[in-house]
Amino acid sequence: MSEFDGHRWHDMGGREAGAIDLAQHDYALWEKRVDALMVLASEKGHFTVDGLRRALEDMGEQAFETMSYYERWIAAVNQNLLEAGVYTIEELGRRMEEVQARGATYGEAAEKRDA
Repeated sequence: MSEFDGHRWHDMGGREAGAIDLAQHDYALWEKRVDALMVLASEKGHFTVDGLRRALEDMGEQAFETMSYYERWIAAVNQNLLEAGVYTIEELGRRMEEVQARGATYGEAAEKRDA
């Protein structure tokens, strides 16, 4: 967008966005977990809805073009938890390595655990 029209890039209000799929769908397990984490962490006082919105809006246009709804939400939750000092980026990195070492599926993780 070269001219400012009163909207920031994430504000789609009044703009053509294409057809909306109104069919119901089931959420993936990881999406349900993102939602639960957001609720639990906000209830614990680690962030507010304003903090989440700021993190979402600060992601930039590319995130909104390439990431799914729940991918953006987990990134915003993570950013707020880092800012609140719940964990450090180093702790997060170590934990992600541990989880990745389990395997790509629950079945692989169970096989490694039971071996």
